[in-house]
Amino acid sequence: MNRNTLVVAALLIAGVAGFFAGRFLLPGSDSDGATGGTGEREVLYWVAPMDANFRRDEPGISPMGMDLIPVYAGDVDAEPGTVKIDPRVANNLGVRTAVVEKGVLSRRIETVGYIGYDEDTLIHVHTRVEGWIEKLATKATGDRVKKGQLLFELYSPALVNAQEEYLAALRSSNATLKRASRERLSALGISGDGIARLEKERTARQRISIHAEADGVIAHLGVAEGIFVTPATEVMSVAKLDRVWVIAEVFERQATWVEPGQKAIVSLDYLPGVTLQGTVDYIYPELDPVTRTLKVRLRFDNAAESLRPNMFADVLIYGKSTGEIVHVPREAVIRGGSTNRVVLDLGDGRYRSLEVRLGIESGDRVAIRSGLMAGEKVVTSAQFLIDSESNIESALNRLSNGEAEMQQ
Repeated sequence: MNRNTLVVAALLIAGVAGFFAGRFLLPGSDSDGATGGTGEREVLYWVAPMDANFRRDEPGISPMGMDLIPVYAGDVDAEPGTVKIDPRVANNLGVRTAVVEKGVLSRRIETVGYIGYDEDTLIHVHTRVEGWIEKLATKATGDRVKKGQLLFELYSPALVNAQEEYLAALRSSNATLKRASRERLSALGISGDGIARLEKERTARQRISIHAEADGVIAHLGVAEGIFVTPATEVMSVAKLDRVWVIAEVFERQATWVEPGQKAIVSLDYLPGVTLQGTVDYIYPELDPVTRTLKVRLRFDNAAESLRPNMFADVLIYGKSTGEIVHVPREAVIRGGSTNRVVLDLGDGRYRSLEVRLGIESGDRVAIRSGLMAGEKVVTSAQFLIDSESNIESALNRLSNGEAEMQQ
C-alpha cells in the first residue's frame, strides 16, 4: 500500500469520526433532531389520559381523577386520526371552516301551519224541529251573507201546529195559555219578529224563514233544497273572515320550548316579502297521535281578507333562549347511529375527526355539550371525506400499536 492510499484512508476515518462526534457528543443537540435552546414548547391544550375527547385549555383533573396531560404543538401530528392535506387539495375539495362560538342560543322553532277560521266567530245553524228545507237561499260553501239575510225556509208540521195553538190562545181570554203558547213558539225557534207578525196577521204560515245572525261566509253547507232535517242535522255554519287562526305544528322534542305570549312570525308563499307579526295565543293540551306534533294557535286580524282558510304558512316561533353554551353550524356535524362527530381544523393543513355530544338544535346552529371549546375551528364542507381519511388513519395506528405490543 503506497503513501497516498494511506493518507486518503486516514482522512475518511477522521471525517466519519467527526460526524458521529458532532451528532452524539456536542451539547445542544439530540438524536431526534429537536431544536436546542431553553425556550419552552407551546402547549395547545390539556387532555385526559384515558379519554382523548376530554380537553381543557388549562391544567386540571379528568373525570376519572387523573391529572390532565399537555399536548404540545409538535405532538399534534402524532395523535391518532390526524391527517394532513395540501392547501391546494383542500381548496379543490371546497373545504370551508367555521369558528366554534360560545354564547346565548335562541330556541327557534321553524315549522309549518295552516290558516283556519276563528272558531270564536263560527255560528252553527240547526233547526229545533223536524221538517223539510223548502227554499235554500245559499247554494254553496263560501257564499257571503249579511246579517238578517234569508238563509232558508223550513216547512215543519210541528211549527204549523204551534202557530195554530197560539192563535187559538189569542182568541181566548186565558192569559196563562197565551203566555205558554208564546213561550213554546220561541222555544221551537220562532223569532220575536215572527211572533209579532203572527199576532198582527192572525194567520199561520206554512214556511218559517231562518235568517243570518251576523255577517260572514258559509264555512260549511250540509243540506240541499228539499232535504229532510232534524235537530241533529247541521244545516250550515257561518264564520267571519276579519279574524283568522294559524295552527302551527311543533315537533314533540320541541314541545317544552313554546309558551303562550311568545313572538311568532308567519310568511306565505303567495305573499312574497310579507311577514306577519303575531304571538302564541294557545297551546293545545295533547299531541296529534298520527303526526306526533303539538298544535299551537296564533291569532291574526284579517280586515283585508288576504288570509284565506286552508292556506299553508311558514311559521317561526322564538322560544326561550339558553344560557352561555358552545355551538357550531348544523352542517358541521356528522351524525352517526351511536356517535356524532365533527372534523377539527388544527391549522397548517392538519385535520382530525372528533367525537362530540350534541345539545339542542335551533335554526342553523347545534349546541355542543362536550368535545369542543370556543375559538376552535370545525370543517363545514367536505368534512365527510376528511372524516373517512381520519378514521382510516386512526384504525391503522391502532393496528400498528397492537402489532408492536404483540411483538413485545
